Amino acid sequence: MRRLRRWYAWWVRHAPRLRDVMFVGFSLLTIVAQAASGGSGWGSHDWFVFAAGTVASLALFWRRRFPSIVTVIAIAAMLTAAIFVPMGLALLTLSIRRRDLVLAVLGVAAYAAFVVNGWYGGGELWVSLFTGPFLVGTWIAIGAYVGARRDLMVTLRDRAERAEAERELRGEQARLGERARIAQEMHDVLAHKVSLIALHAGGLEVNPAVGPEKVEGSARLIRETARQAMEDLREVLGVLRTDVSEAGADLAPVPQAADLDRLVEASRDAGVSVSGRFALPDDVPVSIGRTVYRVVQESLTNVHKHARGASTEVFVRGMRGEGVTARVTNVRPVAAGSLLPGAGAGLVGLRERVQLAGGRLMTGPTPEGGWQVEAWLPWPDGREPAEPVGEVR
Repeated sequence: MRRLRRWYAWWVRHAPRLRDVMFVGFSLLTIVAQAASGGSGWGSHDWFVFAAGTVASLALFWRRRFPSIVTVIAIAAMLTAAIFVPMGLALLTLSIRRRDLVLAVLGVAAYAAFVVNGWYGGGELWVSLFTGPFLVGTWIAIGAYVGARRDLMVTLRDRAERAEAERELRGEQARLGERARIAQEMHDVLAHKVSLIALHAGGLEVNPAVGPEKVEGSARLIRETARQAMEDLREVLGVLRTDVSEAGADLAPVPQAADLDRLVEASRDAGVSVSGRFALPDDVPVSIGRTVYRVVQESLTNVHKHARGASTEVFVRGMRGEGVTARVTNVRPVAAGSLLPGAGAGLVGLRERVQLAGGRLMTGPTPEGGWQVEAWLPWPDGREPAEPVGEVR
């Protein structure tokens, strides 16, 4: 099998030149046979036929590089010495290479040379007129078919390569989009839990003499929060290995609006004064509930990191036809500085998430020196109210 592959590779590499040699050899055989058909001995005419045929046959070796010139030489040989085979092979090559005005002109010239040679050779003119189109046209038709098929194969190959390149480009774009989505999802899942852990640890650091019961309770909360963070991370990574959803909804470990109470309670256990008011129907769509949860989660995460100890209010209200409003407001923080460094992607990703859902996100300071994050999300089949639900001043 390996030897067969080597022979095939050798044939593919040398096939064009081998075909040229075969064409020249076949043409020379016909020339010798035609020159020797005159009877015993070779006269001057036979030598002229042999010389003209040899020139036209050897010219076929350059038929692929100069098809028009080789065809003109073959037509001249046909006109002067009645040599048809080199002209037919030249027309075959020319029609493979090009199918335009040059082929039409040289085809008519070959037909005229065939008719004129037959007339001067003593044959019947009407026979040459009727047989010429079939003889000349057969070579041209075969070459045109081979050339058109080759062009089609080249076009199909180019189209396949272009489709493959476009598929790879789309795959690369999908991979980049998936990486960005995974990064955003990991941030949403872990940043909140890690901020809670840092908040608990910061409380112990600020108050080292709180007593063994308080230390035990804080250590327990840190352990539980870390365990939940590991579970969320394990769930996200497990879903990433088998995620087949179109919108990536399977990546969210806690995508339900009903989990807002638990989210607020976790921040309250960490020592943050958080109050929550929720007025959402039970039939709130899953996509809206997931986005609302992410808005509240990211807002509380920023409170943990940048406004620890600040009293915070979480307000969520929604109704079909009016949309859903989620607002998180904290007062001026007592301590300055951040417990954890910020990546700067939280609010950016949150704004993009809200805008993709068709809503709007407003963030900014309050007149009292605090900070407010407010998002409005449209309800499916609902309309946006004429006036904004809330205004951030």
